[in-house]
Amino acid sequence: MAVLVLLGSPWAWADDSVSLEVKTQLAGGVKATATVLFPVEPGIIQQLLTDYSHWPDLFDTRMRMAEIREQAGSVFTDIRIRHALLPGERRLLSESRMLSTGGLLTELRGGDFKQYRRVWTLTPTEGGRHTSAEFELLVEIETFVPDWLIAVAMRQELETHFRIVREKALVRATQGR
Repeated sequence: MAVLVLLGSPWAWADDSVSLEVKTQLAGGVKATATVLFPVEPGIIQQLLTDYSHWPDLFDTRMRMAEIREQAGSVFTDIRIRHALLPGERRLLSESRMLSTGGLLTELRGGDFKQYRRVWTLTPTEGGRHTSAEFELLVEIETFVPDWLIAVAMRQELETHFRIVREKALVRATQGR
């Protein structure tokens, strides 16, 4: 019954480096927003986020890259995702491109999703030695699973995702010294 209490309000999670909010949208789908502080320069975060063949390593969800194609400043990916909440494999066709303001935009191009839009905006802090990352994700999946349940899972998965990105960024930063 505790889940019923959470349905009407956004779920939030925070530690010293992450502020995360995940909530269902009235029009359908789930939206997550976060501010993540990384103790490395923005270039390292950008390298991790654009290393498309290794994207599955940044998540705790089973996924594989079926295709990666670069074309005219964009990268088109065909990602196959297996999730415990969803039967079978889900297909996400997306286009990613770098933002002139520093960051990455990924938008839906097809597959088993109704909506998918992810934006990372990276801002240098601490004299360029650290990164403040603004994150926004809107997802709606073609499924019978209710959005509130997707939101609960998304929150947990994003917490893990941000931790993995942070750990890999720290490893890259120390390897570069």
